Amino acid sequence: MINYTNEVQNMCCVAKGPNHGPAPIPEEGKWVKAYEVKDISAFTHGVGWCAPQQGACKLSLNVKNGIIEEALVETIGCSGMTHSAAMAAEILPGKTILEALNTDLVCDAINTAMRELFLQIVYGRSQSAFSDDGLSVGAGLEDLGKGLRSQVGTMYGTKLKGVRYLEMAEGYVTRLALDADDQVIGYEFVSLGKMTDFIKKGDDPTTAYNKAIGSYGRFADAAKYIDPRKE
Repeated sequence: MINYTNEVQNMCCVAKGPNHGPAPIPEEGKWVKAYEVKDISAFTHGVGWCAPQQGACKLSLNVKNGIIEEALVETIGCSGMTHSAAMAAEILPGKTILEALNTDLVCDAINTAMRELFLQIVYGRSQSAFSDDGLSVGAGLEDLGKGLRSQVGTMYGTKLKGVRYLEMAEGYVTRLALDADDQVIGYEFVSLGKMTDFIKKGDDPTTAYNKAIGSYGRFADAAKYIDPRKE
């Protein structure tokens, strides 16, 4: 039952002209006119931040027929956010994207990521917009790579002492390589995911550590090496 004011009730009717419905949006290799939540399918990512901006969240959702089938929640900068992410990863799958938008995902950054991602999806700006049949459930894990670890970069620098590489996409940085002018020319890293896998397969920690070490750049040509956390 809709209530109308007297002013509206006393108006005469004017016929409506063209009604073409919503503009089509690209979804999984097709152009779709989305009338209802179930008309939405997409795989994409959104980034959110909390009010004090002390942490951030990258949220990836795989939506099929309006239902979230897969969720990947990656967080950085806030210890509480990681626990909120654990709850969000359990809460999100099985919800419609509209339900998810209006669900308290515990952390401001995750809620903001959901908002930003929702906008991309309903406007057809998804990663899978032009992929036939979209991306299979499990695509979120492929984003993480073989070690199933988020790609994290942690760099620190001061005017007085210069730069320190602490964590790269490849893993935990153990040594920086410096040339004769004390400029960085490479680094050594240990892939913590690979090391853990080696240990799970039976290697002792020292063997696993050595097998998981790699380097980048002109590491072997360095004039000296430093531990970025101690030197």
